[in-house]
Parts: sequence; C-alpha cells; structure tokens
Amino acid sequence: METRKVQMTGGSSYVITLPKDWIRSLKIQKNDPLGVIVQSDGTLIITPRTTVEQVENTKEIHVDDIEDPRFLFRLLIGAYIRGYKNIIIKSRNNIEAQIRDSVIKFTQILIGPEIVEEDAKSIIIKDLLSPTEMPFDKTIKRMFLLVKSMHENAISSLLEKNKELAEDVVNRDRDVDRLQWLIARQTSMVLEDITLAKKMGVMQNSATFYFSTSRILERVGDHAVIIASHVPTLIDKKISETVIADISRASDMSLKILSNSIEAWVKKDIEGANANRESVKDLDARCEKVNDHAMNIRGVEAISLSYISESVRRTGEYAGDIAELLINQLIDD
Repeated sequence: METRKVQMTGGSSYVITLPKDWIRSLKIQKNDPLGVIVQSDGTLIITPRTTVEQVENTKEIHVDDIEDPRFLFRLLIGAYIRGYKNIIIKSRNNIEAQIRDSVIKFTQILIGPEIVEEDAKSIIIKDLLSPTEMPFDKTIKRMFLLVKSMHENAISSLLEKNKELAEDVVNRDRDVDRLQWLIARQTSMVLEDITLAKKMGVMQNSATFYFSTSRILERVGDHAVIIASHVPTLIDKKISETVIADISRASDMSLKILSNSIEAWVKKDIEGANANRESVKDLDARCEKVNDHAMNIRGVEAISLSYISESVRRTGEYAGDIAELLINQLIDD
C-alpha cells in the first residue's frame, strides 16, 4: 500500500497527489472530473466514474463446439450473473435449432434479457432491466411471499387431496429461480461498482446478505417442491387424517419461523432474530412425530412421508439460518 502526505494549498484546501501509473492507465487528463465517495468506515474511494450509467460490457459465446444445449444455458446464466449487458452468440455455420431453442429459453426465464437482433449465424441478447428498477429488499420480499405460498399450497393440496394444486406448486419453482438469479446478478454488479451500490442505496456488504438470503429462500422453494411432489403418493395411499394433521401442525410451525425471520429483518430486530433462531429446536420434536408415523407404515407412502417431514424440518432450519445472517448483519448497528 502506498502512503501519501496530505498537503494544504491556498491556505484552506487539503490536497493529496494521485499515483501517476493509475492516472496514465485510465487516461485521465488535466481538469477531468473524478468521483469521490466517502464510506461509513472513513475510507475514501476515488473513481473515474462520475455517473451510475451501466457499462455496455459484452460477452461473446462461440457455439461451434457446443453440442449440449444445457451447457450453453449454464454459460448464459453465468454471463447474466456476472453482469454482462450484452451477450452475443456466434457460429461459423448456421446456428442449430437446439442451440437457438436454448437461447430462447434463457430469455424467457431470466428477468431482463431480450433478443434484440439475430440472423442465421448470430444472436444478440441485451439486458433491458436497470438494476435500480428492482431493489434488493423488494425482490427478497417477493421471494419470501412466493416460497411461503408454495409451501402453504403444497400442504393444502394434501389436506384437500388436490393433485392439481400440488402440480402447480412444482411449476412455480421457476419463478423463484429467476428472482434468485436476478439478485445474484445485482450482487455481482454492486460488488464491482461502488457507484451502483450508492445509487441503489445499499452498502456492498449488505448485498452479500441479500444474496445469501436469496439462496436460502430458493432452497425453501425447492423443499416446497419436494413436499408437493410426494403429496400424490399420500393421496393415492389414503394416508390417515391423524398423520396429515401432524404434518400440518409441523408445517405451521416451520412457516411461522420463516415469517418471523423475515419480520425480524424488516424491523431490524436482532433480539427477535435470536429468539426465532432458538425456536427451531421445537420444530424438531414435531417432525420426529411425523417420522414416527413413517416407521409404522410400509411401502412408498413411508418414503414419501419421510421426505415431506424432512423438507418441513429443513424449511424451519433455513429460516433459522436467515435469523443468524440477520444477527451478523445487525451486529454493528
């Protein structure tokens, strides 16, 4: 780390010289404006960027040697999360139909990317969403409401013996994924651009909290899907109402822990987050009661019952993880 002395000029202004190599590498000229950002810890950031306009960065993907469209899809997801504004798909020959279908699927699932130009040998994708249009906190709240309703509907499908409702829960998992990918993208962009963080009204360390929370909520959605996918088996095997009631009670407790964690986040309640983390212990006993039923049942219904019990328990544990993240986030307040 270089050290430089603060000097005074004109009797009232404090100045510090800037590294010559840095100036030259960025082609900064005399009288060019520089951005100055004061951090909460007293750190001073000097940047050549004085606006928050998104850089038109571009990623080219050559698909001549890509045979698996799923691999291309993962590459596109990676480019999206890394924050590329433009993605260009190129081929020496005509782009094959399965590759083109994978690109179309990508633009249909993700939030923001659209195909703006294409011909036989190339496809240009442009992200049309400004990061500031989807604040982190609103996306987290949307994810919470979505996964909560998925879990509730999965249990309702068992109570009401409604296989169509269970199938709908499975289909909604894509909506959770696309929101999580959006937060992953915004986190990557904010960590690389302090001016964007300021524009979005978040500290860079807060972005990592949002990302971790979104990952947990995405997993909660996955467990709602697991519950829903095993409901048809229990319906077909006509599982007893006593077992269903125990599942429902365990589910209610699991969702209460999840709701309390989000409420503690909204209120910035570190004590509430701690109390909620401790309540996870009570959920274990309820889930063990469901597991006891599974031990007395034979066949595929026992397996499905165990999967459902484990997913209900994991949902509560993930909710406890959110509470722990919140405590870590609020410790400096």
